[in-house]
Amino acid sequence: MTSRRTLLAAAAAAPAALLVETPAQAAPTTATTATTALLDRDPVAHLLRRATFGATPADLAQARKLGVTGWLDRQLDPAAIADPVCDTVLRRLPLAGATPAAVRAAVKTHSYEAFGQLGRAAIARAAWSNRQLFESVVMFWANHLHIAAPSSGVWDTRADYDVRVIRKHALGTYADLLKASARHPAMLTYLDQRSSTKAHPNENYARELMELHTVGLEYSEADVKAASRLLTGMTVGASGGYVYDAAEHATGAVDILGFRHANAKADGESAALAFIDHLARHRATATRIAEKLCLRFVADQAPASLVTKLADVYLKNDTAIVPVLRALFTSAEFAAATGQKTRTPFEDMIATIRLLGLQPESGGTAALDALYNEMVDAGNAPFRWSPPNGFPDVAAAWASPSGFVQRCNLHLNLATGWYPKQLTRPADLLRSLVPVLPATYGALVDALATRLIGTRLPAAHTAAVLSVASKLPNTPLNSKDKSLAGAAPYLIALVLDSPSFQLR
Repeated sequence: MTSRRTLLAAAAAAPAALLVETPAQAAPTTATTATTALLDRDPVAHLLRRATFGATPADLAQARKLGVTGWLDRQLDPAAIADPVCDTVLRRLPLAGATPAAVRAAVKTHSYEAFGQLGRAAIARAAWSNRQLFESVVMFWANHLHIAAPSSGVWDTRADYDVRVIRKHALGTYADLLKASARHPAMLTYLDQRSSTKAHPNENYARELMELHTVGLEYSEADVKAASRLLTGMTVGASGGYVYDAAEHATGAVDILGFRHANAKADGESAALAFIDHLARHRATATRIAEKLCLRFVADQAPASLVTKLADVYLKNDTAIVPVLRALFTSAEFAAATGQKTRTPFEDMIATIRLLGLQPESGGTAALDALYNEMVDAGNAPFRWSPPNGFPDVAAAWASPSGFVQRCNLHLNLATGWYPKQLTRPADLLRSLVPVLPATYGALVDALATRLIGTRLPAAHTAAVLSVASKLPNTPLNSKDKSLAGAAPYLIALVLDSPSFQLR
């Protein structure tokens, strides 16, 4: 076998020459023939590629048994799904779901410990939770109603925001989710609402509430000023929790995006909440939520027809989230979108862990620490995005030569067990992926691709994998082949490096 350095160089060079066939390089409007050829069109596999962080053989078998509707029914009732492996890991991260009081009691003021545990918990849930659709939707809402972690001032409240706002309401109604977000000390701190007073209304939260969380760029500067006045009084108390301070509420009639209120009383909390409800039910919000769901689960350019359908479902069901998800995943537009989404660095890492059958370490969090730090280097560690708009969710945002090489390195590290070495691995990784050894290395690459991606690689891509080690294409395979043990992790990693695996 050639050296690791040579293999990595070849892995970077071979797929790079084929990037004309990946979504990052192709026009995003429709799936090209070259792109869709990289994946099979099996509707169950397509659903699980989008609605999970990586479809294992067990996931696919269950989905085929239940059917699309049955699988969605099961996944949309996450409380009924046992999750023992993930629960075991989460017990090692007690601050990831801790109340503000518990965080304050456990660590020093402004400690980053709760941030770190929260990010590691997100990795554990994505990698090992049986509630895959729920975790995917949680990540969507966390990115939509984003609060960076770490960020100043929310060291003690950010973990609680994840539990009491995002996870609690992820499959409820958006109106309830938005109001819970508006009254949580983490959001009030992150977007400066806690410092807003009737003498000096702070416009930051009012602006982002409209621009990012609801209607988009539909507002005027007059709307921002009026909304910032209406929201005064919603703040954080001395104990660190949400309070409404009537003495700091600015009165005076408001007219904001069709919401009219006399706002004559100092106790204006009900008026502020009515305004937030109005925004949640606004047609522009319905369209924005529908478009972002399409960007997340369907295509980098949201199909206009599906956006309209989903917005209608959202409004018809009074902002309920589950009907919108059902409509999305059972739509013709979704079915036609094979190959139109590319994995982010986080999704690529998690899919690799799941498809290789890597399990949590027996104790501690060293492997999670290493995986989290890998994502810090990739710029995609959970919640670690500084601006309030959340991570970008289109291929072009993550396409770069350095990013591709980083993925290649991680694939090889995970396939070989070099790093993080603490993860629990199958006793024989190759045999766990391909139980019956094929007769040739070319057939082995086909079998690995079928197991890891769902279909064989295009012939040119298979040739690129085999070209990495010049002896492989013409060497017969047998169980006594001394070179097989050394070659296998590299072949596995190179299949993961392929353009096909980058698609979801």
